[in-house]
Amino acid sequence: MAFELPALPYATDALEPHMSANTFSFHHAKHHNAYVTNLNKMIEGTDFAGKSLEEIIKSSDGGVFNNAAQVWNHTFFWHSMKPQGGGEPTGAIADKINADFGSYAAFKEAFATAGATQFGSGWAWLVLANGKLEVRKTPNAETPLTEDGVTPLLTMDVWEHAYYLDYQNARPVYIETFLSELVNWDFVNQNLADAS
Repeated sequence: MAFELPALPYATDALEPHMSANTFSFHHAKHHNAYVTNLNKMIEGTDFAGKSLEEIIKSSDGGVFNNAAQVWNHTFFWHSMKPQGGGEPTGAIADKINADFGSYAAFKEAFATAGATQFGSGWAWLVLANGKLEVRKTPNAETPLTEDGVTPLLTMDVWEHAYYLDYQNARPVYIETFLSELVNWDFVNQNLADAS
């Protein structure tokens, strides 16, 4: 069974003006779709055919890993955002952030720094690692999904194709906008509940 490009959880213009429909036409319809297409070609007729995306990610390397992880990372990223999102969280994740980081402001600074200091392409993450929240950054297609005891809760794509059409080279402005206007804390709360 071949993998398919997952539909976005909202319309391509739903995150405007913070993320444009033009960005989605390239990022989702071209970049994400290319990872799906490449992965299907690579696994056809191999032991990976018929395995779940997560199984492939945890047992592959090289091109198969890169494409499988990018399919997963991007799907997770789309759900990490929502219209009228962002700002301070509520619910269990708010309490957990205060407990593990001291304050939302401290979390926000750590997450923004991870995104801004990831050299080249990659991702910033909020993860639950052995019961404690941590901010991580990963290069290229790397994902915390490969680590035992680590559950991804939120991610922000800092590859240039995630923001360049809307923000040019101003990655810090994109990061601030992601945190203040786009984060889907409902999704994060659900991931935290599922991990508990």
